[in-house]
Amino acid sequence: MFTTSSSFRALTILKHTHHTFSRTTMAAAAAPPPTTISIDSSRPTTISLKEWQAWGTDSSMPTQVAQIVDEMMAFEQESDAQMKFGGLGGKLKGDFRTQEEKKHRAKYRSLDDSEQKLHFFSARQIACRLLGSRGYLCQKCWLPLEDCMCSSVVPSSLWHPIRFWLYMHPKDFLRQNNTGKLLWQVFGIDAATLCLFGIAEHEEIMWEAFMQSGRNNVWCLYPNKNAPTKSVADSFAGYTSNNLLSEPHTIDRGETLNFILIDGTWSNSAAMFRRLKERADLVWGDDLPCISLTTGASAMHKLRPQPSWDRTCTAGAAIGLLDELHLVPQFNSLGLDKQAEAVENSVDVLLASLTARRVRMGRSITRAQKHYNDFS
Repeated sequence: MFTTSSSFRALTILKHTHHTFSRTTMAAAAAPPPTTISIDSSRPTTISLKEWQAWGTDSSMPTQVAQIVDEMMAFEQESDAQMKFGGLGGKLKGDFRTQEEKKHRAKYRSLDDSEQKLHFFSARQIACRLLGSRGYLCQKCWLPLEDCMCSSVVPSSLWHPIRFWLYMHPKDFLRQNNTGKLLWQVFGIDAATLCLFGIAEHEEIMWEAFMQSGRNNVWCLYPNKNAPTKSVADSFAGYTSNNLLSEPHTIDRGETLNFILIDGTWSNSAAMFRRLKERADLVWGDDLPCISLTTGASAMHKLRPQPSWDRTCTAGAAIGLLDELHLVPQFNSLGLDKQAEAVENSVDVLLASLTARRVRMGRSITRAQKHYNDFS
């Protein structure tokens, strides 16, 4: 279904084994400047659990994220500058940014090791996005409230032994054109779980689930053309289960099929994959074998092109996986093709919403292609 005229995408799925854009085209001359958002002093001075979970997770509020939010709010009270966000990515703006960046850079340099630095970096990125998106983005679809697409997304049930893990880079968290969010919009947060890169609480939840399922039931989708690969058909040729058609509450955790989708830009995904490999080696003492997917390009190429046509967006990878699993004889009566179609329809809704917004804002609806090197 996602086909190109001359080539197919070879997107690799990496089987886990104990403990790891493109350039924006210039806007039209009449386009308005990026929205700048000021933090309303009458709003809550912290992020509640309810507010945190409304963004697409059922986890507790990460401790370090909450701490940084509190520190930023307190720093605003102490300084003579107002906290403002704006521009691409909703970054801090103005005098407050200048003052706060000096403070956070000093804190970053004071940290002893790379793990502490990663945790701090990720927590700060997420804290800024939470504060900058308040009252601006819809908490379900991550689009500006005036462009909310939630009413057009049709929910669907995912075959219950499958669980997607959206291993998301902090810089993709609350990103409007992110497609990973579509999986929990369609299937729900129990079937598609958000795990934020560098957030210790999230990563521990994910790896605890993997250890309960066992190495043979964990895979990761990631392009790694130099690694040994197996097709989906070959990987599941000998798969047997007595619970294919059983009710969700009867499925043992050891029979859950866990699929990790690395959700970030291609430049960030290499570090994310390396972290997964390192943790897998500590947990299971084994490498991450690859399984290849063969699907075409996602419709999102129109607005967010990938480094090459043999790669696709996060939702596109999930669509390809479900379609290819549907072709495996053991799975072809489970409606996986219809579940893939539900995700594909949500991608179309997102594309239409983003395109309509760009047209309304007087911006280009296409993006120039950058040249990237393939990952090793």
